[in-house]
Amino acid sequence: MGSCNNAGKKGKDQAFDPASLPEEPVFELKTTEGTMTIRLYSDTPLHRDNFVKLTSKRFYDNILFHRVIEGFMIQCGDPQSRNAAPGQRLGSGSPGYTVPAEFVPELVHKKGAIAAARTGDSVNPEKASSGSQFYIVHNETACRQLDGNYTVFGEVIEGLDIIDKIATTETGPADRPVKDIRIISILPVL
Repeated sequence: MGSCNNAGKKGKDQAFDPASLPEEPVFELKTTEGTMTIRLYSDTPLHRDNFVKLTSKRFYDNILFHRVIEGFMIQCGDPQSRNAAPGQRLGSGSPGYTVPAEFVPELVHKKGAIAAARTGDSVNPEKASSGSQFYIVHNETACRQLDGNYTVFGEVIEGLDIIDKIATTETGPADRPVKDIRIISILPVL
């Protein structure tokens, strides 16, 4: 699969061999609220390959959905959330790099769309994506304004009800859920 090829062997620190995946890999995203099945797009290869690399290293295991806005989106991917204290402000963590924007006009913010979070235009005029943080669209009407400004790189193909369940949870300061909602694992469906 594209640039995910790492000599075709699974390293001992990897959950799976990225080279074994198809061009549009499908994953089970298990959360404490239920499981979603997601598919990544081949039209956004930089984002797809980055997500595959991180999931193969179990980067997302035990990470919180740290920002949840009902009627908008649910966000996760901050590595600082893994061991965050209750009420700790989250959202600035990353793996230490960004991914260049990959805007594809046909890939829009529909319900279940998976898109890369990023810092604002004033400090990020290239609209480069966070290296790890992503969000899942809860309400496409509210998110349509993001089309062409945030890279959409996948979608939830099963488990849209899990998005609803997470999006309607009680939140506190900075839109952080009062009760921790975690990613348990993200593994390929082979």
